[in-house]
Amino acid sequence: MDVKILKSSFAVVERRAEHAVKYFYTHLFWHNPGIRDLFPAAARDMERQRDRLFAALTHVIAHIDDEGLIPYLRDLGRDHRKFLAAPEHYDAVGASLLAALAQASGPAWTPIVEKAWSEAYRAIADVMTAAAAASQDPPWWDAEVVRHLRYGTDIAVLTLRPHLPLPYLPGQYVSVSSARVPTTWRTYSLGNAPRADHTVDLHVSRIDGGRLSTALVEDVAPGEVLRLGAAGGRAVLRRADRPATFIAAGTGWAPVRAMLEELMTRPPEHDVRLFVVARDGAHLYDRPLIDAYEAAHPWLAVTYITPAPGRHRNEATARLATALGHRGLWPDQDVYLSGPPQFVGETTGLLQGLGAQPARIFHDAVPAVSGPGHDRPVGFGEWFLNRPDPHWHDPGGRT
Repeated sequence: MDVKILKSSFAVVERRAEHAVKYFYTHLFWHNPGIRDLFPAAARDMERQRDRLFAALTHVIAHIDDEGLIPYLRDLGRDHRKFLAAPEHYDAVGASLLAALAQASGPAWTPIVEKAWSEAYRAIADVMTAAAAASQDPPWWDAEVVRHLRYGTDIAVLTLRPHLPLPYLPGQYVSVSSARVPTTWRTYSLGNAPRADHTVDLHVSRIDGGRLSTALVEDVAPGEVLRLGAAGGRAVLRRADRPATFIAAGTGWAPVRAMLEELMTRPPEHDVRLFVVARDGAHLYDRPLIDAYEAAHPWLAVTYITPAPGRHRNEATARLATALGHRGLWPDQDVYLSGPPQFVGETTGLLQGLGAQPARIFHDAVPAVSGPGHDRPVGFGEWFLNRPDPHWHDPGGRT
């Protein structure tokens, strides 16, 4: 494929991003009316769907010649089996994508450009469909809710028992769907290392306007069955002979807890530093357990970061910057970050300024979603989904 043509062509499309994405879905649903039922019905959810599609497409084009894109596309192809994706769906999406790109490009859409995009899409679709066909895993895992713990008004920890064992590594996440909010999937980190009984924990923070997060925190009860997609994410524990620092914000504590549980089975030779950041003391929902971890394991040192009483939550980030600046040895550390995308981005920059090596800062970033809630609905059109932050503007800001 001609990478130079793809990138220069996409630079033209970016200027009409909103038009291109709306045209894509209009074209897709008009020519394939049966596909519409596979997408969220709510207008707000479809707006977020459009934002995520273009953000993801932007990332793929930016990384079209990177070696890491192929393994991710394979994972994505396997994961999309939960939507019962068939070859004809890929063909429909490809036709609508080319039509939208042509519409947005205007005179810049030439036969050479069309050929480059056709070849690129075909190559991407071939990787995804081949991976889906070769997978031996189920398209999704049904998982019964066996426990629902509520922390205040906004946080819950759900313990699930998948009907079949779910393979995953500590630090990974899964997409989750509930019959209470049909066709909507949201990613949540797994909050524990693998257990003998195969149960898993999901740490859920309720988002204002987020229909799925609200249902999981407020309504879902033991006995209900959720669907889980295949585990994903590469911010997993590296058992290197180096000291490690973990930095978690909010329910970003979940994957960090899972990695710490793994460390406890084989205690490290070096000290481990843990920074737990919360908007206020009430959101340090797992503090008793964290304190118990620190008391039981001399290699673990914990620092809590919250705003001063009555101060804005952003002060917690400033306090974290001060605390990190007082700790040295950053070039020698493996650093694991987990939390909201903006927090991860800001903290990554701060750590690099302190001397941390970029190759030793590990995190999985999820694209920010516009609107007051971000349940991250996922559907057939989102073939290009990827997790790092988009390179284009975030229309609704980060929430």
